[in-house]
Amino acid sequence: MPSSLAIDLVSDVVCPWCFIGTHRLDRVIADLQKERPDLAIALHHHPFELMPGTPREGTNVPNMLRRKYGQAPEKMWARVEAAATESGLVLDLSKQPMTYPTIPAHTLARLGRESGVEHAIHRALFETYFVEAEDIADPDRLAAIGAKQGLDVDRVRSFVTDDDELEATRVEARIWQRHGVTGVPFFVVGEKLAFSGAQPEAVIRQVIDKALALPPA
Repeated sequence: MPSSLAIDLVSDVVCPWCFIGTHRLDRVIADLQKERPDLAIALHHHPFELMPGTPREGTNVPNMLRRKYGQAPEKMWARVEAAATESGLVLDLSKQPMTYPTIPAHTLARLGRESGVEHAIHRALFETYFVEAEDIADPDRLAAIGAKQGLDVDRVRSFVTDDDELEATRVEARIWQRHGVTGVPFFVVGEKLAFSGAQPEAVIRQVIDKALALPPA
C-alpha cells in the first residue's frame, strides 16, 4: 500500500458545511494515522467564493436569508448545527451575523503553503469566523492568525492586501470552477476519487481506503 496520500479540499471559510466537512476529515485522518502511523497525508486547500461580490463591510446573513428564503434563518441553522454536534463540533450560527469577502483569507492560506501551515490556518480561520465571530477580511486579524502559525506579521499584512496576490487567489478559484466545482466542500482524494458535501465520517473513510487500494498511476 502507498505510504503517502494527497487530499485536495476546495472550500470557503464562511461556509458552515465546509467547517463541518473539514472537521470530519480531520477526525478520519486522526483515526487512520493511529492505525497507520507510517502513512503521510498531505492536505491541500483551494479557494472558493461562496458569496462573490460581498462588500468589504460585510453582508448581514440573517437578513439575506430572510430575503432569499422568506423564513427565519434559525430553522435553516438548526440542521447545520445538529450535524456539527453529531461530529463533536460546537457551532452556534447566530453568533456570527455577518459574512465578509473571503479572498484575503484564502490568500493568507495560500501564503501558508510555503511553510506547510495552510491547514492549520484554515482551521484557525473557521474558528475565528464562526466561534469568535470576527472579521476574517481584516488584514490585522489575518496577520494575527498568521503570526500564531509562525508567519511574519508584516509579510502577512502585505501579502493579503497585495492586488496581484489577491488576483492570483481569484485565478485559482476560477480554475476549480472550470473543473466543475460549483458547490463546497469538495474533496479530491489521491488525485483520482472525488466527492462533494460534508459527508459522514464513514463515507470519507471509505473513499480514502478505496484511494489507498488503487494501483499507482
